[in-house]
Amino acid sequence: MYRSFYDRTRRQVRDLSSGASRIYLDLEVRRVHCRQCGAVKRERLEFLADNPFYTRRFAHDVGRRCRTATIKDVAEELRLDWDAVKELDKQYMRAQLKRAGTPGPRAIGIDEISIRRGHTYRIVVSDLVRHRPIWFGGQDRTEASMDQFYRFLGEKKAKRIRLAVMDMWLPFRTSTTRNAPQAAILFDKFHVVKHLGEALDAVRKHEYARVEGKKRQFIKGQKYTLLSHPQNLTGSARKNLKLLLGANKRLNTAYLLKESFAQLWDYTSEAWARKFFENWRAQLKWQRLKPYEEFAAMIERHWDGLAAYCKPENKVSLGFVEGLNNKIRVLQRRAYGLRDEEYLRLKVLSCMLPRI
Repeated sequence: MYRSFYDRTRRQVRDLSSGASRIYLDLEVRRVHCRQCGAVKRERLEFLADNPFYTRRFAHDVGRRCRTATIKDVAEELRLDWDAVKELDKQYMRAQLKRAGTPGPRAIGIDEISIRRGHTYRIVVSDLVRHRPIWFGGQDRTEASMDQFYRFLGEKKAKRIRLAVMDMWLPFRTSTTRNAPQAAILFDKFHVVKHLGEALDAVRKHEYARVEGKKRQFIKGQKYTLLSHPQNLTGSARKNLKLLLGANKRLNTAYLLKESFAQLWDYTSEAWARKFFENWRAQLKWQRLKPYEEFAAMIERHWDGLAAYCKPENKVSLGFVEGLNNKIRVLQRRAYGLRDEEYLRLKVLSCMLPRI
C-alpha cells in the first residue's frame, strides 16, 4: 500500500456509447514510486484496455463487431482510427483464447491453408471433439513445421491423442507417427473424394477430345453436373446428366463407379471394406479408365489410413475441417487478404469460440 504518489494526470477514456452519443470517462491516473526497484510506474486500472485510452468493455464491443464486419466498417461506424480498431480486436481475441484455456485434444484434424500467392502455406490443427482450431503456424507444410505443433502441445498431451485426421500428405503422417505413435491415422474422406472427382473429370476431358461432332455437345459444360451428388441436381441439370450418360458409355461407367465408391464409408468391418474395394477395382478391368486405375493405386498405397474409418471409435465428424477452411477463406476474402499474420492467426483460432 502506498499512501502517496509520485504525480498524477487527467485522461479522457472512451467508453461504450449511449445511443448516438459517444461517452468519455474523465479520470485521474497516478504514477507511484516503487520501493523495490526504485522505478516510477503507472498504476494499473483493470477496467482499461491494453490501449489505455479505451475501456476494456469498449474493446470487447469493438471485437464483437469485428467478428462480422471489416475493420474499415467498424472504424467508420465508431469514428476510430483503423489501426486502433485492429489492436482492440486483437485484445478481444486474446481474451477469448485465454478464456478457452490450453488445448488437450483427443482427436485432431490437420490441414493447410494458403495465406498468399507463391505456395505460402500455414498448418491449421483443430480439436475435432470440441470443434475449434487450436493451432496455427509453421513456415510451410513440411515435417519440421508439423513438429512445431507437437512441441507446442507438449509430449504429455501428444500421447493422449487417439486419432489424427489428415489428407494424404506424407510429412503430416510422418510427423504424427513419430510424435504421437499411439494415434490412429485417418485420411480425410473429402480429400479422397476430391481425387476421385479429379479422375472423373480427366475421363470427361479425354472423352470430349475423343468424340467428334454432335456427341461433344452432351459433354461440354457438364463438369459440375457429373461431380455433383444426384440428389442435389434439379431441373435441367438432371436432364442433362441423363442425356450425357445415355450418349457416352465410358462416362456412364465412370459415373456409376464414382457413385458406388461412396459405399466404402458405410462399412464397420475392415475385412468387408477391403472386399468391397477389391470388387470395385476389379470392375476397372477392360474399361480403359486410366485415371481411375491411378486412383485405385493411390487408395492401395494409403489403405491403412482409410481402413481406420471402419472402427466405431474413429467415427468423428470429418466435415468440420473443410468447414473451417471455408470459414478461413471467407475471412481472407472479406479483408482482401491479411498481411498481418498474427492478426490472421488470432482470427483463425477464435473464429469458433463463443463471444465474450
